[in-house]
Amino acid sequence: MKKNKLLKIMFVFFLSQPLMSFVTIAGDAIDFNKLNIIDLTHTFDANTIAWPTEKSGFELKPSFKGITKSGFFYFSNTFCSPEHNGTHLDAPMHFAEGHWTSSDIPVERFVGQAVVIDISHKTASNPDYRLTREDLSDWEKSHGKIPLDAIFLLRTGWSKKWPERKAYLGDDTPGDASKLHFPSYGSEAVSFLIQDRHVRMIGIDTASIDYGQSQDFIVHRLVGAANVPALENLTDLDKLPATGVTLVALPMKIGQGSGAPTRVIAFFP
Repeated sequence: MKKNKLLKIMFVFFLSQPLMSFVTIAGDAIDFNKLNIIDLTHTFDANTIAWPTEKSGFELKPSFKGITKSGFFYFSNTFCSPEHNGTHLDAPMHFAEGHWTSSDIPVERFVGQAVVIDISHKTASNPDYRLTREDLSDWEKSHGKIPLDAIFLLRTGWSKKWPERKAYLGDDTPGDASKLHFPSYGSEAVSFLIQDRHVRMIGIDTASIDYGQSQDFIVHRLVGAANVPALENLTDLDKLPATGVTLVALPMKIGQGSGAPTRVIAFFP
């Protein structure tokens, strides 16, 4: 067997198991025409929602746009943003001293099989709802055991409120994070995902993996201590099936960063 063909086969094998049945090799490339590809990332612009205590938001300043002296068109901008702004990754070091920073996280952590649990029917009547161990048991009864080393995505339905800051965060008082109301993970459920299902990453379509009223940020501390990265402010999770999804989340590689803006995509049959 020729070396380049062997490499192609190894690459296909690397992809998560659900893709094995429909990802094919077409010429020199994988045939992605057979996949649904969903962007789970909010656009970064002046309306992007950052954590209330951040002193600045996303800023885009034009450097040059027009015809150069040499007669060709050229366009360039400068941008500035907090690490934890819009769709972004929380590195474990964000709440766990001595653990991985953004640039320390092994790149294989950013690609993997993903599962999606939908609790939007519960959050609709309770903005302070937290994922429970019972929710996980119910999901596994319907969809089977959560695969080991999977990426776990929690759909609350909150992304439909974006970019209305007060609706999304529950409060819009500048500099004050004490009056927020939005759903998220519960500590018991997260402990189970870390210890029993060994998740490689978790994500959510709200502003935090801790619910809005949290004061101790226990979920951040739990995943940080376990070196589990987290994705926040995802969108369009309603477009994903519960299983059979492969996720790719590529944060900006900020040296010694506590987090980073991230482009997140998912694909499935």
